[in-house]
Amino acid sequence: MLLAVGLCVTAVGLGAAHWMETQGHAITGMDNTIVWGLPHVFAIFMIVAASGVLNVASIGSVFGQPVYKPRAPLSGLLCIALLMGGLMVLMLDLGRPERVIVAATHYNFTSVFAWNVFLYSGMVAVVALYLWTMFERHMNVWSKPAGIAALVWRFVLTTGTGSIFAFLAARQAYASALLAPLFVVLSFAWGLAVFLIVQASMYAWNGRTLTPAVRQRMAKLLAVFVAASLYLVAVFHVTQLYYARQSAFEHFILRDGGLYPLLFWGGYVLLGSVLPMVLLFHPRWRDERRVGVAAACVVAGAFAFLYVFIIGGQAFPLDIFPGHAAASTFGDGVVAAYAPSWPEWLLGIGGLGAAFVLTMVGVRVLDFMPQDDFVFAPAESADKAA
Repeated sequence: MLLAVGLCVTAVGLGAAHWMETQGHAITGMDNTIVWGLPHVFAIFMIVAASGVLNVASIGSVFGQPVYKPRAPLSGLLCIALLMGGLMVLMLDLGRPERVIVAATHYNFTSVFAWNVFLYSGMVAVVALYLWTMFERHMNVWSKPAGIAALVWRFVLTTGTGSIFAFLAARQAYASALLAPLFVVLSFAWGLAVFLIVQASMYAWNGRTLTPAVRQRMAKLLAVFVAASLYLVAVFHVTQLYYARQSAFEHFILRDGGLYPLLFWGGYVLLGSVLPMVLLFHPRWRDERRVGVAAACVVAGAFAFLYVFIIGGQAFPLDIFPGHAAASTFGDGVVAAYAPSWPEWLLGIGGLGAAFVLTMVGVRVLDFMPQDDFVFAPAESADKAA
């Protein structure tokens, strides 16, 4: 039944993409100013989280932490599933998805987009090899070298994702060398939050509960990642405020932009950072339910941050002639309006559905369940526990 639901959600997303392709992007909220809409928010979240979720496997295989080793296979599966879901949304949002063949056969190596063609496909290959070394016993000796390769590759991949915005000359809001390390740190928090949600769901479906020691350790790690992410986001905005040419944009994002300051302060800072840290750092609030709530808040804050970062960065008018006011019938000097349409929502949710289907099939076909000393839930009968 769950598989059927996931397939239906994915099919609805594909149908929305087909509707956008046949009717044109005029049916969406995107225009000549805001060319990356809500689907890109979903896509970038899944791609960044795909890199971060592999951090669980790296801690176990590369750094030798025994608590995380049983979770390495599930971590690798989630990495591939999220990356595939994100790339599905990214390709279908182009309007002409068949032209991806052009991008795969003609490369402009001065473009960061061309680099990402290799980074994304290479990530899937490296993680698949990593999973093979974990599942095939006679290949276990190569698990650590494969884990190191995956660790390096995911750092490069997330750096490339952040560099897409950092190198974007046509949007002054993004011009900062801090974006590459910022996206790396954000991936740690978002990926671990997704992993905790999936792990808790798997344990619940199998009538099992995670041991308190493991849960508290992962909760502390998530809290540290969230705090580090919030710190780098603050450094990014303070740095932008320092430059006079960026002050108008920062005032727009942080104070005067209507929906964007609300999503930033309420969605990312309070809901996505402060509340999870309170829940995770408090020693009495680290039970399984509150850890799940904290992880869900981190994911919600991630979407709020990306909406402000991607949409708000495009909505703010370009300062084409510094020191002069530019106005035209095209709308120069005017903040662009954007409201996502239902096909955009359905396409983004369809990408999540695709990642869910890939994860569920992988878990059922192969042995991705973390093998801990399980503790059955109190509601389970003695016969089932036996």
